[in-house]
Amino acid sequence: MPERKPCVLIVDDNLEMARTLAESLCDRDYAAVAVGSGAAAADHLKTEQVDALVTDLRMPGVDGLDLLALSRSLAPERPVLIMTAFSAIDTAVESIRQGAYHYLTKPFKAEELVLFLRRALDESHLRREAAALRRTLRERFAMERILGSSAAMRNVREIVARVASVPVPVLILGETGTGKSLVAQAIHAESQRAGNPLIVVNCAALPETLLESELFGYVKGAFTGAATDRPGLFREANGGTLFLDEIGEMAPGLQAKLLHVIEHGAIRPVGSTKEKEIDVRIIAATHRNLHEAAKSGGFRADLLYRLDVLCINMPSLRDRREDLAELIAHFFKQSRDKYPHALPEKLSREALDCLLAYTWPGNVRELAHVLEKVVLLGRLSVVSLDDLPDNVKHPDRPAMPEFQGDIMPIRELQRRYAAWALTQLGGHKGKAAEKLGIDAKTLWKWLSDGGPD
Repeated sequence: MPERKPCVLIVDDNLEMARTLAESLCDRDYAAVAVGSGAAAADHLKTEQVDALVTDLRMPGVDGLDLLALSRSLAPERPVLIMTAFSAIDTAVESIRQGAYHYLTKPFKAEELVLFLRRALDESHLRREAAALRRTLRERFAMERILGSSAAMRNVREIVARVASVPVPVLILGETGTGKSLVAQAIHAESQRAGNPLIVVNCAALPETLLESELFGYVKGAFTGAATDRPGLFREANGGTLFLDEIGEMAPGLQAKLLHVIEHGAIRPVGSTKEKEIDVRIIAATHRNLHEAAKSGGFRADLLYRLDVLCINMPSLRDRREDLAELIAHFFKQSRDKYPHALPEKLSREALDCLLAYTWPGNVRELAHVLEKVVLLGRLSVVSLDDLPDNVKHPDRPAMPEFQGDIMPIRELQRRYAAWALTQLGGHKGKAAEKLGIDAKTLWKWLSDGGPD
């Protein structure tokens, strides 16, 4: 079967010039079509397969910049070449900033157009191949990283495969360390959005005002320090997926704005009076019981209903103990690969039995960290029971606080204890605040300056 010729759409309100260029391209093994107006070109782009667009810049009605924007919205990888008179070079340069591949100043020779077309199509082909390869790798490894052959984990992988292609919000529930972020990555990788960004936001890591400007962006002058416009993470994720981790920690005011985004598909940057349309799939995750939080007023019930269209419950490690041996082997090998000069080569029977007997309250994340530490710090080729952390060897022994050194102000003690608690819980501010019996805003104050509530 002969290879398909690249189809090039030539647009110029001087139809004779467009036809002459099209004939020249057809003589050089292209399939070229000439049209005499921007409106006709727009219809053609919407209904026909076009590999490259060559358009005049200044035309009545729909002009070259309009066609450039339309082409990029329909097929971002399609190259667009702009034809312009010498007097409009400034506008032609602006078209490059907006995504055109190149501009040609009239009059030009057909050979010049062919040269840039060939380069543009070759680069476009390489970008498509690279994107396809990245997508294939993401799809392959994202699902493979959801480990475990238990019925619970087989069910998780089955649900991921089923919900990935459905363009609605997904809510992932489960204890800290169960792998919620891996599931979010797999959903994105298996979806049709895999070639576009996956943006991750930890809602517990930022105070409310900063999180709002990060998510929605802001305009110049919106607040002190806003020297330029900033698009925000929603717009950076446009066409892709926004993963809102620890959404249970999101402030009520931001919850209302998130509900508006889901319902209307538009955001309003901080300080702006205009909304901007976006196309973003939202995946949210939390260790909290959002249904109980909604009953107590801690989480908006209407937002929960919009997020809970598709829900995935991640099992704790203690509820799938049949996966432990597989996970231990995986993370031990992973750590050995990460630290090839480390001494440990295998686990002793006693050490393995101890790891299998431990309840793993920190779930898979805790298991991975323990095995990395064992491999990194081990002094012999065989990991013994003595090489394991005390809390794993003696899980029933209460941890006693140790005080030493100079007496310090209670505020400094408060800051250090909050930082220690945060470290113990894998950096999850929401979980740390819950364990300390305070809210996320108070924890932020403790960590930043140790001041009182």
